[in-house]
Amino acid sequence: MSSISEFHLLSVLAQEMNMRKAAERLFVSQPALSQRLQSLEKDWGTKLFLRSQKGLTLTPSGEIVIQFVNETIAREEKARESIHALNSEVYGTLKIAVASIVGQNWLPQVLKKYVNRYPQAKISLVTGWSSEISKALYEDQVHIGIIRGTPDWKGVKIHLFKDSLYLVDTEITSPEQVLDTDRPFIQFKSDSNYYQEIQDWWLRQFQTAPKRTIIVDQIETCKQMTFNGIGYAILPAITLNGAEKDIFKVPLHDENNEPLGRDTWLLGYESAFRLKQVQAFIDIVKEHIVESKKTDK
Repeated sequence: MSSISEFHLLSVLAQEMNMRKAAERLFVSQPALSQRLQSLEKDWGTKLFLRSQKGLTLTPSGEIVIQFVNETIAREEKARESIHALNSEVYGTLKIAVASIVGQNWLPQVLKKYVNRYPQAKISLVTGWSSEISKALYEDQVHIGIIRGTPDWKGVKIHLFKDSLYLVDTEITSPEQVLDTDRPFIQFKSDSNYYQEIQDWWLRQFQTAPKRTIIVDQIETCKQMTFNGIGYAILPAITLNGAEKDIFKVPLHDENNEPLGRDTWLLGYESAFRLKQVQAFIDIVKEHIVESKKTDK
């Protein structure tokens, strides 16, 4: 029977589908990894991977074995978490899925406090769109999800912050001026609800479509193109640190003249919140929120 360390090896191979990349992650040489894989395939009595110049491909037998391997690793992690929860120290792996924009601009400050205070804890972090974060939570792949927008969530949810939306440009100083410019409206791909919020605001404000648009895949690309004067964009405050030079930031308002903004929420299941590493993270998040409010005053 294979050991947990050998299961980890197989899991990494299945994730990377490339001997070189898997060897780098496992800190072993490619020949040593190849030899260990051959030994494991001999133990299982079947070929698990097909090798080619393009990389690795799972065989049908390999798919079955990898599913078993991943399930076993997940059960081991849960068992370890339950054991660590009995101790006073904070151990175990904190598994977080976070909206990319939050992972880039807000989370690092919180994680810095967490790793300094709890050096024994580990962190597994994935980023993506809010819809992907919700999926990871539903499938029990992570303990905590941090998403943008208004969540349809039946479990525990904590409101983290709300940041305003701004029309950002090197020339435009009021929303009405977008009708007079031939420069493009630069938009970034995002979850449909955020996109819809922007479209609703635009139609309420102007009753016509933008003259020209450029759509990019990342918000940072959108931001840099705007800062370099290629066009104008609508960006959330979380991406603007206040140190921008020669940039106009015009706050947007809804039909009631209230500031248009974007909420950020922390979500999870009650069972996950009972884990010590999760409890510790929540405590630091709450501390950070209080500190941020004091700084903003």
